[in-house]
Amino acid sequence: MLVSPMIFARRPQGVVSRIVPDRRRHKRITVTLLGRFMRANKVEHPCKLINMSASGAAIMSPIPVPVGERVVAYFDHVGGIEGVVVREFDGGFALKFHSTKHKREKLAAQLTWLANRSELVADGRRHERVTPRHNDSVLQLSEGIKLTCRVADISISGASIATPARPEIGTEVTLGKLRARVVRHHAQGVGLEFIDIQNPTALRRHFG
Repeated sequence: MLVSPMIFARRPQGVVSRIVPDRRRHKRITVTLLGRFMRANKVEHPCKLINMSASGAAIMSPIPVPVGERVVAYFDHVGGIEGVVVREFDGGFALKFHSTKHKREKLAAQLTWLANRSELVADGRRHERVTPRHNDSVLQLSEGIKLTCRVADISISGASIATPARPEIGTEVTLGKLRARVVRHHAQGVGLEFIDIQNPTALRRHFG
């Protein structure tokens, strides 16, 4: 679903400063991402993420959502989050997540990436890349075709792989079990950006 930024154009600015009192246990970062959320009645609405931590978020909404209601929201680069509304403010609501320790760790990694995505190095990579010890993998294309490939380097946000395949830029593929999007071509293969920021521990387990 496409979300038009104009939905939020007339909303008051500076709402974050009015979310009081602040008893947050996790550091929040300011981040702007358009998305959508589903209320308890299963009806979806557009929304905009304005800040987030590993345990909660502030979300702009075109409709009011009462305290105590459970919602599920989805944002690009973050994925799905679920929680309960704990505060209302002018133009939106604050959400406290119901998540496991693993999910909180994954969110923390995603937030680190989001906080630093404006500080890209020259080749456009968002995180330090490493050369895996176990670099043999399988690339599955959208047509269901599976090809063996070699992982040249990898980070929590993407990978460079050696393969004769050249899927179009923007094509979704799967590297092993990781969903990714093709973002560039190079002489040896393609560069991938993972759909979700990966947990560093899980990457080390799969690729060494």
